[in-house]
Amino acid sequence: MIELGIGMFGDLQVDSATGKIQPAAQRMREIIEEVKLMDQVGLDFFGMGEHHREDYAVASPEIILAAAATVTKNIKLGSAVSVISSADPVKLFQDFASVDIISNGRAEIMAGRGSFIESFPLYGYDLKDYADLFDEKLELLLRLNKQDTITWSGRFRKPLINQQIYPRPVNNSMPIWVAVGGTTSSVIRAGRLGLPVMFAIIGGAPENFKPLFEVYEQAWVDNGHDMKDFQVGVHMHSFFGDNSKAIADKYYPFYASQMNRIGASRGWPPYQRSQYDFGRSIHGHLIVGDVNESIDKILHVIEMFGLTRFSAHMDVGSPDHADMMRAIELYGTQIAPKVREALKKAE
Repeated sequence: MIELGIGMFGDLQVDSATGKIQPAAQRMREIIEEVKLMDQVGLDFFGMGEHHREDYAVASPEIILAAAATVTKNIKLGSAVSVISSADPVKLFQDFASVDIISNGRAEIMAGRGSFIESFPLYGYDLKDYADLFDEKLELLLRLNKQDTITWSGRFRKPLINQQIYPRPVNNSMPIWVAVGGTTSSVIRAGRLGLPVMFAIIGGAPENFKPLFEVYEQAWVDNGHDMKDFQVGVHMHSFFGDNSKAIADKYYPFYASQMNRIGASRGWPPYQRSQYDFGRSIHGHLIVGDVNESIDKILHVIEMFGLTRFSAHMDVGSPDHADMMRAIELYGTQIAPKVREALKKAE
């Protein structure tokens, strides 16, 4: 059964004329309203990202998720992602166990390296240890999720000696996903460990990711994991409206501005409307359009990769809250039911 949900990074809207940045307090309150609506319209999960920049509101996803847990009943609540490399896995586990308790067992952790590096100097880590930090801390997080009492040692933190970890999640453990970009080693690691994977397809043609999906599935099988437990998802930039051209035109300035802000620090050329229009085509990475277009493209991606989860990343550039609410309403009441119905008929 497919899970359909939404991921956000907590982008703050930046006034293109003045450069003034939306107050984080305003955006956080809007996010809680948006997650409440997601739950009401029957979406399956919500993921919140971690960033440490002035144009993002959320540095600690678990804080937002704890708040969202108090106004929702059914939707799963996870990170998207927690930057495990620069986090303390013990504190991260305790925080998410707390969210799990508040939400009555709806919390998830999505571990990733993140697409930004601001957290490394902020928390005192050296980028030369980028890969080793991730490997060691993921291993510790997985151990914490399986054992009440742990003895462990590594390079980057003090050892744990018969240490009990509290609080425990509702079912004593939580789902842990791994988010990956485009590296073969990452998907092989996830397959070896038997962890569900979320692929971030945020540029280019989705078809180009097919070999990575195949490598992941092969690693899963080769390491003796049961295919009935196999879970795989994609995270794609998305936005939905009543009229295709109108919503594409309205969303473009927000999307392009954020691409240019990020691109300025990474040496990217200015973002072009032609890139956006290609991205919206059946071969591109964007799902921006009306209900029928969005249904068709989501189904296309699900069938291409054999997905169990689809995450619409909907707040790039922080479009207006009213438009976010309408997009969520369309997704939950019209797009998601028709996607589920089409997949059920195809079984």
